[in-house]
Amino acid sequence: MSGSGNGGTRPQMGWGAAGPETPAARRRRKLPTFNDLEQRAKWRIARFAHDFVSGGVGDGAPNVAHNRAAMDAVRVVPRYAIDLTGVQIKTKLFGREYSAPVGVAPMGNTGMVWPDADAILAAAAQAAGIPYVSSTVATVGMEKLAQIAPDSLWFQLYGLPGDRHRLSIDMIQRAEAVGAHALVVTLDVPMRQKRVHDVRNGLVLPFKMRPKTIFDIARAPLWAMAMLKKGQPRFRNLEKYAGDNASVGDLAAFAQQNISTGVTWDDIARFREIWPRALVLKGLQHPADAERAVSLGVDGIWVSNHGGRQFDAAPASIDTVPAIAAAVGGRAKILYDGSIRSGLDVLRTLAVGADFCFAGRAFLYAVAAIGEAGGEHQAAAFIEEIRSTFGQAGVTSVDEAQRCVTFHPNALRFDPEGNVAGTEAPRPRR
Repeated sequence: MSGSGNGGTRPQMGWGAAGPETPAARRRRKLPTFNDLEQRAKWRIARFAHDFVSGGVGDGAPNVAHNRAAMDAVRVVPRYAIDLTGVQIKTKLFGREYSAPVGVAPMGNTGMVWPDADAILAAAAQAAGIPYVSSTVATVGMEKLAQIAPDSLWFQLYGLPGDRHRLSIDMIQRAEAVGAHALVVTLDVPMRQKRVHDVRNGLVLPFKMRPKTIFDIARAPLWAMAMLKKGQPRFRNLEKYAGDNASVGDLAAFAQQNISTGVTWDDIARFREIWPRALVLKGLQHPADAERAVSLGVDGIWVSNHGGRQFDAAPASIDTVPAIAAAVGGRAKILYDGSIRSGLDVLRTLAVGADFCFAGRAFLYAVAAIGEAGGEHQAAAFIEEIRSTFGQAGVTSVDEAQRCVTFHPNALRFDPEGNVAGTEAPRPRR
């Protein structure tokens, strides 16, 4: 037999080998995909916590679905009869070598999904040799995370603009002191948006014990016991600023009142003067903004629409990568997040112009579905899938992956005035 199917008698290759099945191998067999992890997470944690992760802005989160559809539309043309004995997925970024071109994206309030999720993911990133980006509103403080993941820690900053960014600057200095390898300034949340699932669920910190909330908690006994043991999540990085003995509610109110990512270009210039290591701007979606960032000495442009959680009318993140990469012209690294669910998605993103990818929901669902072993599970899955997908596409390195022939029908093309002029015709990358 030939064509589709299993190729005749040739066995399908899995992750494991013959012999007793280890717990890790059992998890890989039972939970091999993003969808498997999401479904298990959905019944394992409180429904409002799952909705917090899965939802986007607006009713029905259309931009989340748009990100996924645009990713699925990208095709990579494989090449064969290539010696694949030396497939290598390691890559360098900002002077450091990482074991794969994927990292853990910044995610706020992960402690709502599983206690100490930030610490779990940081430890997994450190063990796997990939970056972990801690959020300003993490529920484990940067000082503790630096001890857990000294080789992997980056820090993501939401601006605190009061008093000429006095607290933003203090946060930057703290990140420098703990040894964060990159500062990621997030720009794509200039205004708070309505996430309808969270509104309907009455999601606030501390949790309000409404009948619906009590019912959701009762349906998730493992999650409830874990939360009872650890306590409700706190924004640990803000404890220094919210006053002595600040409660969970006090910290949430402080974040609501003081955090704004309405960061200006002048602010970015100040941050560049202060921060001595790699500086990344996250959330850029227009090539002119990327060019301006490079002119200010930014080291990385992180293309993102915040996972579909901020602006439903935004283009899919993957569709703006080629134009931004062309505008930057190698003067800064192109980073990316948006519906990275598998090693194939990493290959697709590299092939259309990115240098490095980050995943958020994939890692957090793994922790929600599995617990403490979730971060390790997802990191191992990405590394194995990236290596096998590289081989299937006929590439042996990240550099070669960036030269793949692609079909990207929805890639946006911009005219000299910065307006969208249509979509980019598919063509080989040289």
